[in-house]
Amino acid sequence: MKPRILIVDDSDLNRDLLSCMLEDQYDILEAENGIQAIQILEKQCHELSVMLLDLMMPECDGYQVLGYMNRRHWIDDLPVIVISSETGHDFISRAYDLGATDFISRPFDSFIVKRRVKNTIALYDKQRRLAATVAEEIYERTKTYDLMLSILSQIVEFRNQESGLHVRNINLITELLLRQVMARTNRYGITMQDVRMISQASSFHDIGKISIPDEILNKPGKLTPEEFAVIKTHPAEGARMLEGTPEYEKVPLLRTARDICRWHHERYDGRGYPDGLVGDAIPLSAQVVSLADVYDALTSDRCYKKAFSHETAISMILGGQCGAFNPLLLECLLELGDSLPQALHADPALVREKRELEYLTEEISLHEELTASNQLISQFRFEQTRADFFEASAGDMTFVYHCDPPMLTLSDKAARLLDLHSTITDPVHDEAVLQLAGQSLPRWQDAQNQASPGHPDFALCFRLSNGSAFRCRCRSVWAFDGAPRCLGAVGTIQEDIPQ
Repeated sequence: MKPRILIVDDSDLNRDLLSCMLEDQYDILEAENGIQAIQILEKQCHELSVMLLDLMMPECDGYQVLGYMNRRHWIDDLPVIVISSETGHDFISRAYDLGATDFISRPFDSFIVKRRVKNTIALYDKQRRLAATVAEEIYERTKTYDLMLSILSQIVEFRNQESGLHVRNINLITELLLRQVMARTNRYGITMQDVRMISQASSFHDIGKISIPDEILNKPGKLTPEEFAVIKTHPAEGARMLEGTPEYEKVPLLRTARDICRWHHERYDGRGYPDGLVGDAIPLSAQVVSLADVYDALTSDRCYKKAFSHETAISMILGGQCGAFNPLLLECLLELGDSLPQALHADPALVREKRELEYLTEEISLHEELTASNQLISQFRFEQTRADFFEASAGDMTFVYHCDPPMLTLSDKAARLLDLHSTITDPVHDEAVLQLAGQSLPRWQDAQNQASPGHPDFALCFRLSNGSAFRCRCRSVWAFDGAPRCLGAVGTIQEDIPQ
């Protein structure tokens, strides 16, 4: 099928000349004025490869056509070659300012016309292919980037014995509140890029808790004053971890995560911790995550309480039972109303698809492909550093299991004790694994298969062929880019179960 060209000129002779030059290689459409051109564009703009446009025409001239194409954003996809006997600088400059791609003066030279049309079409085809390639690369980077954030945050929440949905909920509530702030005021000067970064950084708000002993962190009853004092060290500890990463000074997301870690327990009236900041001395990122964290804690089941309803949670927050918050954020929370619990209970796959599309559009429009790539590389390093720290701090033997391709990664301590390699591909068929734990593998697989995004945790006891007994506590990790699917599991192994 030949590429299609639209020739717009009020001169029959000019249209005939151009048609004769180009008809062997292209399908030709003609319009004798700007009004006819716009009518054709309304119906067939996306079928055209290029438009040849005269500037000086009665009723509706070429400048008016270009202006209309700009308002409808057609000029972004359809190249326009201006054809005119007017060669003055002002005439040509105005056409270029309105988005014209090239200029051909009359009288027409057949070779020049053919070459300019061919080159213009080829250039736009390459740009379209490049845009499609860039879009795909950004989409894949974004998926991988979010996956790394998800895995790391799952590890943190797993040790804290909170629902695997807690991180997702904090991300979503933070985003919704920030969007509401943007709609109400320019006071904080935030952009959609800020919204995305703060929402992502919120995943690490409690990373400092990996330094808290289990017997305090997961105590079901009321904490003693001494125990609460230990809990209160986690914001500063999380900030210290992030500040110590090699990429901290270079990656804005890490600096935002640090602010959130350190100050998400501050309160607007200055009665929070660790620094007793007052009002907007607390970064907006930390203020929003603080409110999101409190709301999700109230509306979720915890080891020490059942979930409150949305209405009860709002009443408690507004009544000051959970501390003091920025009045603007409280207004935004009220304005979200029933849409907040509805969003939290929406299909995760649909929510993720919508957010990915919005972020992809924003990133492409701002030409931030390189920045995104650098952030991704930095985040891989950050994830590895944090994972290593978690392993060193947790004290237990730890493991990570990937479903596709199947691979088991053991901590050094676990590998030494079990006398296995630290990385095992296809563990369910590995001879050493089968010899050591063959009878326990089906039970572990059954337990993992029964896990779900809403109930990701599972645990089991198993005995090895050498007589050793262990308890395995696990959390499955899920992806939501489509139907929810299990990516694998993270877990700890504790030895010496009493017989």
